[in-house]
Amino acid sequence: MKNNHLIIMAGGVGSRFWPMSTVDTPKQFLDILGTGKSLLQLTAERFSEVCPRENIWIVTAEKYLPLVKDQLPELHESRILLEPCMRNTAPCIAYAAWKIKAKYPDANLVVSPADHIVIDTTEFQRVLNESLEFTSEKEAIVTLGMKPSRPETGYGYIQAELGNECITRVNAFKEKPNLETAKVYLDNGSYFWNAGIFVWNVNTIEKVFRAFLPEMAELFDKGNEHWFHQIEQEFITTNFPKCEKISVDYGIMEHAKEIYVYLADFGWSDLGTWGSLYDRLPKNSNDNAVIGDNVKLIDSEECVVHVPKDKKVVVQGLQNYIIAEKDGTLLICDKANEQQIGQYGKLFEK
Repeated sequence: MKNNHLIIMAGGVGSRFWPMSTVDTPKQFLDILGTGKSLLQLTAERFSEVCPRENIWIVTAEKYLPLVKDQLPELHESRILLEPCMRNTAPCIAYAAWKIKAKYPDANLVVSPADHIVIDTTEFQRVLNESLEFTSEKEAIVTLGMKPSRPETGYGYIQAELGNECITRVNAFKEKPNLETAKVYLDNGSYFWNAGIFVWNVNTIEKVFRAFLPEMAELFDKGNEHWFHQIEQEFITTNFPKCEKISVDYGIMEHAKEIYVYLADFGWSDLGTWGSLYDRLPKNSNDNAVIGDNVKLIDSEECVVHVPKDKKVVVQGLQNYIIAEKDGTLLICDKANEQQIGQYGKLFEK
């Protein structure tokens, strides 16, 4: 366990969770679930039996440094890696991996987004520990595949080589499908939701970056003399924007050979939309999900309501709606149109 390290990617904006999530305070820093803890804090806690607290690394945007320090005050500032601009997941992961390798040359790494939720944390921890043991002994990449419960069009899929083992080879990665294709995937049984959580040894990931994203690898090689020194941020500010804007899925996963998937089921959601939050929250007798202490629903069904504790709210006659309020901004939206919510937030931009 001492050699296990966690990289949490916490730089996204989460525009589909507007008005809760904004550019200044994205959803990973919010108490979306009404637990008193942000999604970032819940993510860090989830790995308590996977890696030591001091082996947590956060990659985020420069502007979010105060939020990270406030929510995870025990982290040393050297563990908070600041991106000067958004360049997708491959540069984010490469930066963290190169820095970690400089001090921990044989580290075993888990990469996780900051804004996912997990219901069964005990099973989650078991799956991660088995995956880390696998990648520490074998030059391989393991990604987590979630057993699908519905024909979901909002997730990418992993086609697995089915057998008797939990960890099996990946046959193919599939982009987010249309509904008809998602139904085919569900019926087929060999397709799993891509959770976007990766496990590997630091030497393995360095090798595949050199093979498939060599220019990016060479760029971070130039930082090897700067990690953990004051000049590190200056180097990153100058050089990080030079990285190709590419995801680790496109840049690495679609090309690497030794890729495996752990077929898991621990109550996972990427919490990408209000609808996915609704799916995970407890419901009342009319299938309404409510976060807020003073909410009354009358003749309303299958709604999700998220308002501050001190707000008094009455909802009458709505079905399948999202009602959310933050800092005086109110959203009332049909759940069928939730993919447009990110655009609605832009209506108030100056």
